Formats: sequence, C-alpha cells, structure tokens
Amino acid sequence: MSDDRRRSRRPAVAAPTDDVASAPEAARLPGEHRGGFQREFTQPTPLLSSPEVGPRAEPAASQPRVEWAPAPEILPRSGAWALALAIVALLLSLFVGWAFPLGIAAVVMAVLALRRPWERRGVAVWALGLAALSILYSAGWLVWAAAQAGLLD
Repeated sequence: MSDDRRRSRRPAVAAPTDDVASAPEAARLPGEHRGGFQREFTQPTPLLSSPEVGPRAEPAASQPRVEWAPAPEILPRSGAWALALAIVALLLSLFVGWAFPLGIAAVVMAVLALRRPWERRGVAVWALGLAALSILYSAGWLVWAAAQAGLLD
C-alpha cells in the first residue's frame, strides 16, 4: 500500500479544546505510595507493656517453656468398609434376593464417604456403584421369586 492510503485509514484526532482539562504534570500512578503508614510490615510489635494487656510476665530463665502439640484426632473412615460391604452384597445378590439390606447399608456408607473430604473419592464411587448394582440384582431376584409364588398377577 502507498503511504497516502495508510494515512487516510488512520483516524483524525482533533486538538483538545479549552473546556477539556489536561492532566497535571505530576499525575499519580495507580498503586503509587501516598504516604501514611511508614513502619515496616515485619517490625515486631511491642507487647511487653501494652496498656490493654498489661505487663507481661517473662518466663523463668531456668525452666524452658515446653508446649506439646495436641494429638491428631482420628477421622472416621467408611470408604473401604463401604467397598468391602458392596462387594459382599453384590456376590450374595447374584444368588439370593435377601442381600438388599447389605446393599442399602453399603450405599449409605458410600454416600457418607463421598461427603467427607479426607476419604478417597474413587473408592467411594466404586462402592456406590457396586452397592447400587447389588440392590438391582436383589430386586430382580425378589421380583422373580414373587412371580414364581403367584404374588404378581
């Protein structure tokens, strides 16, 4: 392209009029320090003679200050138990229909495991899926047994 065509594509900017205020020479930049807090952030805070706390007793120099960390609390785990119960329920439901209470218990335990953030999610999902499958197989056996007994007409 020629230079004339390039110049014609650029927008024409008019000079500012008198009613437009121009920026002052020393305009502040965003985030620029404006004074105020002058103390370093890492400077220690004096607590020994604070008026709201009162004088603080110094620890005895002859005895060291020992603080024991609290024992970690034991968090309940139900994911592995839910998976084991779901496997047992699935194996039993392949042969009999009365294994559905085990499947329901496995579903409850798997849902509890899914709601706990410290449980392994994959184990809980497998437990939930196998427990639901065991309930489905048990329901199939119960429907077949009811049809054979003449309860479903």
